[in-house]
Amino acid sequence: MRDPDVIEVPGPAGPLSGTALGPSNSDAPVVLIVPGSGPTDRDGNNPLGVRASSYRLIAEGLASRGIRSVRIDKRGMFGSARAISDANAVTMEDYAADIRTWVTTIRQRMGAPCVWVLGHSEGGLAALVAAQRAPDICGLLLVSATGRRLGDVLRDQIGANPANAPIRKQAEAIIARLEAGQRIAPEDIHSALLPLFRPEVQGFLISTFALDPAELIAAYTGPTLILQGLRDIQVGRTDAERLRQAHPSAEMVLLPNANHVLKEVASDDRMANIATYQDPDRPLADGVIGAPAAFVQRPRRDR
Repeated sequence: MRDPDVIEVPGPAGPLSGTALGPSNSDAPVVLIVPGSGPTDRDGNNPLGVRASSYRLIAEGLASRGIRSVRIDKRGMFGSARAISDANAVTMEDYAADIRTWVTTIRQRMGAPCVWVLGHSEGGLAALVAAQRAPDICGLLLVSATGRRLGDVLRDQIGANPANAPIRKQAEAIIARLEAGQRIAPEDIHSALLPLFRPEVQGFLISTFALDPAELIAAYTGPTLILQGLRDIQVGRTDAERLRQAHPSAEMVLLPNANHVLKEVASDDRMANIATYQDPDRPLADGVIGAPAAFVQRPRRDR
């Protein structure tokens, strides 16, 4: 197996950057790992308190099974900082366009007939948007991906925390306005909600709230794996089931002890679950590597 290589592809104003890992043989499958929401880097970490290194561990696990991967930084962030001057000035379609660029370039440089796209959390939605116009995608690996519109997900996440009771009504009103395509002035947003709904990200939220993952997956005909942890406190089993209902030929795998950052969690203790977000040494849950590896290595007549 080769050591990790930095790989770059053209971005809007500068390069997009990623890390390639895996065997050197050109006939090995290639998986593009697309990060989740916020300032999440190619390893699966972000400065807001996530240091689980989940994507690096996935890449290493896939490599141990003979599968190549490329894990990436989103435009405007980390190694892809020069791709755009303002990392907040993006839409979900922009991220999807970058996925298509990555897929095309990976095929050219690695000699792969097609590229599998693994989208984690929000990255799953970006993958679904990209797949609508990307014939070079082998198939989709949707990991902890929401099956509902983002506005509905945020309503549930905010409502699930009792501490949010004083601001819940305003949060729901803000979500409704963004769903209608309306922006909200910062002075009209409670200070506790500003990190989520600050003006700089409202354009991105408006573009994302308009998308229905179930509609997108229903329009996609390629091989699809839906992988969902049952200890996930951010995205739930109902999301996976909604995706599967919209795309009945998809394969759904439920992992009993995996949480949102794909770590092994043995109980329903919320604080213990959250603690794993900062533990890069905790192993990935059983099945996080095995299920995608088996899926992409399965013989198919059309690939």
